[in-house]
Amino acid sequence: MKKLYILFLIAAISATTLKGQQDPIMSQYMFNIHAFNPGSAGISGMICMTALAREQWIGFKGAPSTTLFSVNAPFRLFRSENGVGLVIGNDKTGFDSDIKLAGSYSYHLNIGNGKLGLGLSLGILNKSLDPSWQIPSSDLHTPVTGDPLIPESKESHIAFDAGIGAFYSTDRYYAGISFAHINEPKIKFTKGEPYLSRHYYAVAGYNLLLGNPAFELLPSVFALSDGHIVQFTINTLVRYNKKVWGGVSYRAGDALTGIVGFELYNGIRIGYSYDFILSDIRKSSSGSHEFMVNYCFDISLGKSPMKYKSVRFL
Repeated sequence: MKKLYILFLIAAISATTLKGQQDPIMSQYMFNIHAFNPGSAGISGMICMTALAREQWIGFKGAPSTTLFSVNAPFRLFRSENGVGLVIGNDKTGFDSDIKLAGSYSYHLNIGNGKLGLGLSLGILNKSLDPSWQIPSSDLHTPVTGDPLIPESKESHIAFDAGIGAFYSTDRYYAGISFAHINEPKIKFTKGEPYLSRHYYAVAGYNLLLGNPAFELLPSVFALSDGHIVQFTINTLVRYNKKVWGGVSYRAGDALTGIVGFELYNGIRIGYSYDFILSDIRKSSSGSHEFMVNYCFDISLGKSPMKYKSVRFL
């Protein structure tokens, strides 16, 4: 399994990059893998809830704004280990507003020193357009209209959405792949019929113990593709006493990100990230902000245990 992990890292690093899929961006992806990989549902053995809010490209008119909530938990059925979860998201960009509601199921297998989760996600996507056209006056005698492929009035449509994923986890490392929008759901507007292209996710991370046992190094990589372009992120976090963490990410061709976070006394964990934009958008924006709140607790104890070892369960 270690050889497979190394091969995954090499493949991810060698992938081509760039910047634009239909799914929203998350700088703190390592804290909420369940949002894009149903195979990870319940694999930590705890109930985990995560809320995330992201304001991208501050100062840029019509910039993306994302809110996301996910919860997942383990359960046993017929002597087998399983996981179940729920993801609710709202993503706004310009005229477009998408609301996602999806349930997930994961079947767990004990393999080697870790656990493999094979997951399925089923849900609905509500896509709304509320355009506000500003058409310049024309000296032509023909009437001026909007884009022939974009509705000129408010429309809202619902489509079925599905995804699958596999996630392997041990105390020291993890790796996963997932496929979102496998049915490529179509949205039937009065003008045109857009669809969500199939998306491919890959993630991997490692927990490296340093000389001082109070400090841990937590590198990870993340790749997202719509089959045409690839967006690649590499991240390194340093965690102190399993309570405070900070680090940097590089999203190729897009942003350099700073991440900080801490755990409160009651087990609630709070994280914040700021994207320093590297593309030409920086001329019109002051950056991107992302806030994350998370709480995990053991089913039997009803409180957050002190034995977790991996940043993805924070």
